[in-house]
Order: sequence, then structure tokens, then C-alpha cells
Amino acid sequence: MKNLFYLILLMAFLLSACGGNAAPTQTQAPATQSPSTQTPLPVTQPSDKAASPTPEIVNPPDCTNSAAFVTDVTIPDNTNLKQGEKFSKVWRVKNTGACTWTPEYKLVFYDGDQMGAPSSVPLSVTRPGDTLDISVDMTAPIKDSISRADFELHTPLGAAMPIDKNTLLWVIITVGNAGSAGGGSNGTGSGSGSANGSASGAGLVTSTCAFVIDQPRVNQTVASINAYRAQNNLPAYTVDPDLVTAAQSHSADIACNNLFIHTGSNGSTPASRVAATGYVASALTENIYGSYPPLTAQDAVTWWATDQVDPRHNENLLSTKYTQIGVGYAFFNNFGYYVIDFAAP
Repeated sequence: MKNLFYLILLMAFLLSACGGNAAPTQTQAPATQSPSTQTPLPVTQPSDKAASPTPEIVNPPDCTNSAAFVTDVTIPDNTNLKQGEKFSKVWRVKNTGACTWTPEYKLVFYDGDQMGAPSSVPLSVTRPGDTLDISVDMTAPIKDSISRADFELHTPLGAAMPIDKNTLLWVIITVGNAGSAGGGSNGTGSGSGSANGSASGAGLVTSTCAFVIDQPRVNQTVASINAYRAQNNLPAYTVDPDLVTAAQSHSADIACNNLFIHTGSNGSTPASRVAATGYVASALTENIYGSYPPLTAQDAVTWWATDQVDPRHNENLLSTKYTQIGVGYAFFNNFGYYVIDFAAP
């Protein structure tokens, strides 16, 4: 019995060791690598309070444009420079219109010797009533000369803006030994009332610039002088054609060459110019006057008559030594130039 018990145990052991298929071991899938967590780059978010753009200047369509010359900040008229010298011309102007100037407004080269200046320069914002300094870099010519450059202020539509009674800003320089007296911007110039000079020497100058002879103004000058003489119980001056030729030659010369003196660009004097016409004078003198804007004939005569600096101007108007006159007038670049030669044969 006991042996049977051991036999049963042995058989049970053998059956457990080799009997049946073992349950398959579950194979785990290889672990997948977890993706690395990257730190996101910072993103700039639009601010709720973004900077406001500068408001655009919009002029009313019917606003007016005009300017006034204030002063030459640098390089006043007839400044003497060296050949090839670089310089900056600065004008101060005032906005006298109702439009605000913006960079669409420009200073534009108009005429004359450009002297290296740019063709145009945008203006800075300038509101009505404000002033603006406008600067242009230039270079003097490389020869002795009297050089002038004219500029205009243009609106965004390209129209020239009125500047006082004109449309021009200019620069006038003398280079080397070519200097001579001249009139300033918005200024006047006049010649001594006692100019004579020698009858020998250079004669008449043939001027080629685009000056304009205003014959009605010449006639008005003669009439104004003789009316003034009549008020002082003096006989009228008579007009002599040779004196007219001499006076007209010099008025054109000073217009074309920016002169306010009795000596011509060729070195001529009142006496030598008159002599060159064939007129033989026993007595001779000359008045000159130039200005921007041009004076009327009556205003020019009044200026001579009331000149306290050189009373000889008035003495010539009322002289009894001279009996004949010749009047010349030339208009060029918005300046008006009067010349009167007084003489007695």
C-alpha cells in the first residue's frame, strides 16, 4: 500500500515535468522612444498699443501757396570766392500761404550757372507762418567770373510758387578778380550823381543776355523828370538819341553783368560811352538805379529826388548846366535797371 502511494507520486511528478505545452510567454513590443520635448521659440505677439504712424499732411485742395524772402543766411549777393571753392548757399524763406510745405515741395534749379547744385531739393515740413532755411551745396567756377544761379520753389504739381512779387531765389558770386559792386536780394543800388570819366577809352558794350527794353517805362521816366522840373520852374530836358544810345548800352550792361556802378564791364565810363556815339559834350554826368522788384519810373525819379546819401542825384534832375538827357532801361532776371545820361553839347 505504501509502495503504491510512492508510485502514484512518481507518476504525477513525471507527468508535470513533460506533459502538455506551456503557455507561450507574451513578447513585449520594444519600447518606442518618447519624442524629446523642445522648448518653443518665443513669438512676438502684436501689441495692442502699436505705435501710431505720423499723420499724413493733407492740404485742402483750394489752399494757396506763397513765400517771402527773409534773408541770405550765407553767401550774400556778390560774395567773393576763390576759383573752385565749395560753398553752401542758405536762404531763409517764410511760408506766407495757406498750404503746409511737405517734402513733395521742392527747390528747383531754374536758370543761370548751376555751379554743381542739384536739380532739385525737397523742402522740410513748414507750416503757414513758419520760416525755413533752404541749403544748397555748390562749387564756384574755375575761372574769374560773376556767376548767378536762379532757383524756384515748386508745388507738388510743379507750379512755381510766388516769392514776394517774383518767383526766384538766387545766388550771385564773384570769383577771383571779377568782383564788382552789386545789389542785394530785395535791395537797391544806385550810382553816384557825378560820374563822368574820360571821353577816351572803351566805348559801348553789346550785351547778349535776354534783357527787355521797356520803351513805355523809358518815356514815363522822361515825363516824370520833366514834370519834376516844371514843379521847380525849370525848362524840360530834351531827349537826344545819342545820349539814349549810351544810356541804353549801359543799362543792358549792368543788367547782364550784375553791376551797380558807372564803370562798364569793358572798363568804359559815362564820358567814353557818350563819346563813342559821336556826341561831343561840354558837360556830362550820369544817374543809375537798379532794384528788385523794379520801381516804376515815377518811383525811381522820386528816389533820386529824395536821396539823402548823395544829393547830387537830385541836383542832376534839377540842373541848369545840362540841357539834354538820354534814358536807358533794361529788365533782366526780375531786376529793373535805369540809366540817365545828362549832357550839354
